[in-house]
Amino acid sequence: MGIGPDSAATLLITMRDNPARLSSEASFAALCGVSPVEYSSGRQYRHRLNRGGDRRANATLYRIVQSRLRFDARTRRYYERRIAEGKTRREIIRCLKRYAAREVFHLVRSPSV
Repeated sequence: MGIGPDSAATLLITMRDNPARLSSEASFAALCGVSPVEYSSGRQYRHRLNRGGDRRANATLYRIVQSRLRFDARTRRYYERRIAEGKTRREIIRCLKRYAAREVFHLVRSPSV
């Protein structure tokens, strides 16, 4: 849900013509710039968005998350639960973008029947 033809094309272009070169979903997330980067200090453990990677793919994942927040009840419930836990909107969007990247990776890498 939330992945249209333009979004799918952008993410496939990011993977290039050889998706087998991406060994894991983490490598695809890093390629898209949605892998978390730790920036902890003292007793405070936090992560921020990765500013590297393909910015066009990152923007596409952001649009997918925005669409899901608007139309998918499951994503909306997740958002509300995380807000209740005290997470910021930015942190929640980061998590949802990583989840969307994970789903796309598994859709593309699924074995053909």
